[in-house]
Amino acid sequence: MSTMHSVHINQHGDSSLLAYTEAPKPVIKPDQILVKVAYAGVNFIDTYQRSGLYPQKFPFTLGREGSGEVVEIGSEVQGIDFKVGDRVVYLAPESYAEYTAMSPASVAKLPDAISLEKAAAVLLQGLTAWTLVTQAYKVEKGDWVLIHAAAGGMGLQLCQLCKQLGANVIGTTSTEAKAQLAMAHGADYVVNYSNGYDELVVKVNELTGNKGVHVAFDGVGASTFDVSLKVLRRLGSLISFGNASGAVPPISIMKLAEKNVRLMRPTLFNFFSTREEFVELCQGLFKLVEDGKLDVAIHKVYPIQDVRQAHDDLEGRKTTGKLVLKI
Repeated sequence: MSTMHSVHINQHGDSSLLAYTEAPKPVIKPDQILVKVAYAGVNFIDTYQRSGLYPQKFPFTLGREGSGEVVEIGSEVQGIDFKVGDRVVYLAPESYAEYTAMSPASVAKLPDAISLEKAAAVLLQGLTAWTLVTQAYKVEKGDWVLIHAAAGGMGLQLCQLCKQLGANVIGTTSTEAKAQLAMAHGADYVVNYSNGYDELVVKVNELTGNKGVHVAFDGVGASTFDVSLKVLRRLGSLISFGNASGAVPPISIMKLAEKNVRLMRPTLFNFFSTREEFVELCQGLFKLVEDGKLDVAIHKVYPIQDVRQAHDDLEGRKTTGKLVLKI
């Protein structure tokens, strides 16, 4: 049996469980392709799966996105113009590995202008940000938008996209350095939440004439959910898309009635159901990057052997921009 190296866990827990160890190399099914992975993106969902917030069956190989080169194509892969040697980016499980076998349903060929490193950094967060501002809530010119964790990988992309769409962007960060980074990427105003969120409520009311924001994009979760609701205007929308501070506790639906607000908990994978839809989204994202309309801020590229440090840095709020593993 051929082998490779991958990062997998046999139980839920902290980052000490992560180890880059030998594992069987995937054997593709007839309807799959095999990619030699160059880079894997690191996302909060990886930490949720590792910790047990999103329970998994063991052994479990981490990772949800990657980039690399096609090295094998199954005999039943038809109607897709893949060939061995193609540079691709993909959304599929088990990307923290030297090789990943996957269905071609969520694999896209890369344009020459986008590097494998940048592709792994932009795909999941970029597609998420793009669908959040165009489908979860259609951001329009003049809207007041709140973006939590505005200096993170997702936050920086949301800031850029919302600004391009003509919105007034309010971000939250935990340090002055992060505030400056968010403003450099499109935030008009930034509130430091290190001493709590009271200042945010005051600032939103001041800026909006006590009306509130049209939409709050909240990837933080438990610690920000209530303040996100509080700063919405009548008929506003709360788009809760992540759990960086923990899962949002169950709420009474009557909380929404006070201002007739809308609540959505979207996930990227329900914004496309066919490969054609996936590729169309990717092409839109790639064009934003190629045209310089979406800057891909990479915090750090970690050797795969340093995966524990990458998880610790992400969970410890020590990062700005995207974390990437070099396989």
